[in-house]
Amino acid sequence: MDSLITLKKVEKIFTDEEVPTHVLQGVSFTINKGEFVSVMGPSGSGKSTLLHILGFLDTPTHGAYTFAGRNINHYSEDERAVIRNDDIGFIFQTFNLLPRMSALQNVMMPLLYSRIPEGEWEARAKDALVSVGLSHRFEYEPPKLSGGERQRVAIARALVCDPKVIFADEPTGNLDSKSGGQVMEILDDLHTAGRTIILITHETYTAQFAERIIRIRDGLVESDEKVAARNDQKTLQK
Repeated sequence: MDSLITLKKVEKIFTDEEVPTHVLQGVSFTINKGEFVSVMGPSGSGKSTLLHILGFLDTPTHGAYTFAGRNINHYSEDERAVIRNDDIGFIFQTFNLLPRMSALQNVMMPLLYSRIPEGEWEARAKDALVSVGLSHRFEYEPPKLSGGERQRVAIARALVCDPKVIFADEPTGNLDSKSGGQVMEILDDLHTAGRTIILITHETYTAQFAERIIRIRDGLVESDEKVAARNDQKTLQK
């Protein structure tokens, strides 16, 4: 299996009034194309900082991050922006939808900055919404949708540029258990279809949908283990 993401001894240091804070202290792991990986850790463990680095929103202070076979230090700022839009799909706990735009318009937003011809935008956005079960909600604005529906719009938006990897940051954090389960089933289906999924979570329930769990504590990888009897776990959760 080909590697998509490789971190080698990645450190992140923030300095406030000349006082350094070591948030990541030498993180190393590889994620292959098509894997479903959960990153778990308590508040303050460094998992959000790790997500920002993996998603090209920040850069390491020390160490190496290789994405799709190329060290990120070799990408220009413009190239990084293209990767964030075209190769990476983000799903956030707070949805981050524009409230006065329809579901369809929200999903089309990443296409405005893509190299995809404008004539294909609406069809691609509709296909993405259909894939998450929202063919009846194209023209609905987010305030008229349930929390679970809003998160599904966010998933469709993450999919619309056909990214190499999807980062889901606590995607069920603002949802009830039923809606959260539906969101996790969609992510699981995307993984089954060959998508690379990286889930940031503190919930054991959602983490168990992954094939592998990386646990972060105090800026270090505490453990990196395959999920035992994954299919059995999923059956029990339904």
